[in-house]
Amino acid sequence: MIPWLEIDSPFPHIDEALTAEQGAAGLLAAGADLSPERLLTAYQNGIFPWFSEGQPILWWSTDPRMVLKTRDFKISDSLKKRLNKSLKDANWSFRFDSAFTQVMRCCAAPRKSQDGTWISEEIIQGYSALHKLGYAHSSEVWLDGELVGGAYGVCIGKMFYGESMFAKVTDASKMALSQLVILLRKHDVEMIDCQQETSHLASFGAKAISREEFMRHVKRAITQETIDAWSPLTLDSFKHYLQSTHPQPAER
Repeated sequence: MIPWLEIDSPFPHIDEALTAEQGAAGLLAAGADLSPERLLTAYQNGIFPWFSEGQPILWWSTDPRMVLKTRDFKISDSLKKRLNKSLKDANWSFRFDSAFTQVMRCCAAPRKSQDGTWISEEIIQGYSALHKLGYAHSSEVWLDGELVGGAYGVCIGKMFYGESMFAKVTDASKMALSQLVILLRKHDVEMIDCQQETSHLASFGAKAISREEFMRHVKRAITQETIDAWSPLTLDSFKHYLQSTHPQPAER
C-alpha cells in the first residue's frame, strides 16, 4: 500500500518505494499536485511523476535507475553524417527553448506503438510552469520553419532529468538528443536521468545503475552552478565535439 499525499504532505523516503515482488516496482506515492515546488522537490530526491490520463498523480523512484552518462553517448556514423549535412543546410535550424510547450505537445501526440500518452494536459501545464522559472528546457530541430524533432527535461544544477523525445522526420529526435548531450558535456553535466530501462535508450549508451549510486550523484550535482547559456548546436561546435570524443576527424 502506498501513501496518499495531500498538497502539504512531504514525500516518503525513496527506500519505501514498492518492489517488483509487490507488483509495481518503484511506485512510491500518489496524490498531491504538479506545482513547480513539488516537482523540484521530487527531482532533487530522485522521484518523478508518471501516470496515465484518468489516474491520480503517481510518484516513482525506480531501482535500478536508467541513466545516460554524457561521456558514454553514442552517435552512429549515419547520424554524424546527418548532423554534419544538416548543420550546413540553411533549411535546418537547431534551437533551445524557443517552443517548449509545443515540444511537449508533440511528445504527447499519439504514436503507432502506444495506445495513449502519459503526457497529459496536467503534465504539460506543470512542466511549462517549470520552464517559465528556468528549470525545464527543450532541445529542438526545425526544418523549413517547422518543428520536426525535439526532447525536453529538467535541469537542476548540473543534473539533467530527461523526460521525452519526438520525431516527425527520420532521426530528428536523435538530432535533438545529440544537441542536448553536446551542450551538457560543454557545461560539465555528467549524467542524464532516463528513469526506466529501454533498449532504445541503451542504444545511445544508457545503462542501469543502482538507486543508491544515482542519488549519490544527484545530491552532489544539484548543488553545483547551473547552465546559464543554452547555445544552439553549430557546425563548429559539432566538429569540436567530434574531435574531442572520437579519433577520426569530422567530415569536411
